[in-house]
Amino acid sequence: MSTLELQIQTLPDGPGVYQYYDKEGKILYVGKAKNLKKRVSSYFNKIHDTAKTNVLVKKIVTIKHIVVPTETDALLLENNLIKTLQPRYNVLLRDDKSYPWICIKKEPFSRIFSTRRMIKDGSEYFGPYTSFKTVSTILELIKELYPLRTCNYDLSKSNIESGKFKVCLEYHIGNCKGPCEGYESLENYQKQVDAIREILKGNFKESMKDFKKVMNDLARDMHFEEAQKIKEKIEILENYQSRSTIINPKITNIDVFSIVSDETAAFVNFLQISHGSIIRSHTMEIKKKLDETDEELLELAIIELRERFQLLSKEIIVPFEIDLGEKIKVTVPQLGDKKQILDLSIRNAKFYRIEQLKQLQIVDPDRHTNRIMAQMQKDLRLPVEPRHIECFDNSNIQGTNPVSACVVFKDGKPSKKDYRHFNIKTVEGPDDFASMTEVVYRRYKRLLDENEPLPQLIIIDGGKGQLSSALKSIDELGLRGKITIIGIAKRLEELFYPGDSIPLYLDKKSETLKVIQQLRNEAHRFGITHHRDKRSKSALNSSIESIPGIGEKTMLALIQHFKSVKRLKLATEKEISDVIGVSKAKKIVDFYKTN
Repeated sequence: MSTLELQIQTLPDGPGVYQYYDKEGKILYVGKAKNLKKRVSSYFNKIHDTAKTNVLVKKIVTIKHIVVPTETDALLLENNLIKTLQPRYNVLLRDDKSYPWICIKKEPFSRIFSTRRMIKDGSEYFGPYTSFKTVSTILELIKELYPLRTCNYDLSKSNIESGKFKVCLEYHIGNCKGPCEGYESLENYQKQVDAIREILKGNFKESMKDFKKVMNDLARDMHFEEAQKIKEKIEILENYQSRSTIINPKITNIDVFSIVSDETAAFVNFLQISHGSIIRSHTMEIKKKLDETDEELLELAIIELRERFQLLSKEIIVPFEIDLGEKIKVTVPQLGDKKQILDLSIRNAKFYRIEQLKQLQIVDPDRHTNRIMAQMQKDLRLPVEPRHIECFDNSNIQGTNPVSACVVFKDGKPSKKDYRHFNIKTVEGPDDFASMTEVVYRRYKRLLDENEPLPQLIIIDGGKGQLSSALKSIDELGLRGKITIIGIAKRLEELFYPGDSIPLYLDKKSETLKVIQQLRNEAHRFGITHHRDKRSKSALNSSIESIPGIGEKTMLALIQHFKSVKRLKLATEKEISDVIGVSKAKKIVDFYKTN
């Protein structure tokens, strides 16, 4: 498999922006996608209609991507990157066009309007919005709810008191309360602006009361068409995204660094933000030599990345405190916009790590397996790598048809030909502990008798009670010390060891715990399937036995064919006669009709 195919195969399925590079490392194209893997794959699995696209595909050597929360964020990020990087094959978004914002102007009796240009005069900007329809809807609704001025007069206190301005038509038709002539106080006007600010932030709880009041008043006055229009606008506003993670005018010229690490490597993601927009993203992998901490690795990575990309920003955002000297301000956000952008960086680092692991699994599956086995040995404190693991689980419902299942994993993968079912023979009623003692004894007595290889690790699905029960059989067979045996309790994923009252807790994200959970879930699935089959056959047996004139041979033929009472009842006389003959089929059909 080529490097390019490998990159495509391990792309994430979420929204994001992809970047194509040629063999010299020059950027060719930037695009957005709702599903990165599907979108990028579509370039390589067909001949395109345009010669330009076919030439582009031939030149692609490397694919980079940035994962974002929503498709809207992908659209905005694509716009930023095209304007910053100027890729050769992007032509549509190279112009100066930008997405619209809603501005609350910093002035007495603030105006609220849409704009494509951000001016740093202390005014507040909300957005950007990918749809001008959304902006128009918001401004129209604000206009209907709050009578604000639309003129561009300088409404200073002295100008109003001197009578410099006169009210215009907007005042006479009720769209403005006339602050230019002092008919409305600045305090009252400002309350309306505060309410609008909350709407633009997406906080509708207080304002929704005003919305509904306007709608209900219109409906009460029989103005149903106008009321419906207000209702439609409210619905649009409830669904609109008030703020983007990708562009935020409050964050300017800041670098964001995050780290995600495992036992062997750390992955550091870097986002460069200029004038509130993400203009660069890069993730690097650092191989661990000793037990370096995340703090040490992140400090080294930041120094390396700042030098490589010639970063000069005076502030950086990181997930924890680090020391970079007095000249650089280090921010560790807990809430708000900066925390959102840090979370985006962490998300990209996590996706990069997952992709690297997937690529390793495809390219070198043995190395991937060896790594997991070595990690399991370390995490579970085992004397040897657990190449052969067996897991036991009991199944019974209200004490009926108790069964047990044993699933086998070899080199971290299911070995289904080695799975075994056990029907409980020596235990009466629903006794989980005694059932576990029986099946563990039967399993390893047989392996010893047949001189088959024993597992390095046994996992018991249950807590201390089930583990103690299994240990009785291990001791009786003289296997204590030869095989490691542990129990896993479902509620908190606690791992119990023989003779140790304190459970072991593994990191919820660790690969060791994931393998154990997979074993436990597979044993549960396998046991439940067998239990259902056995219960169905038992029900079918008891049902068929009560039909006059049906013997054991006929009963077995029906069980093998129909599997359950329900299927037998739903079967036609023709379907049954195909299995056991016409006369017996008639007896069965008549029996179920009368009963």
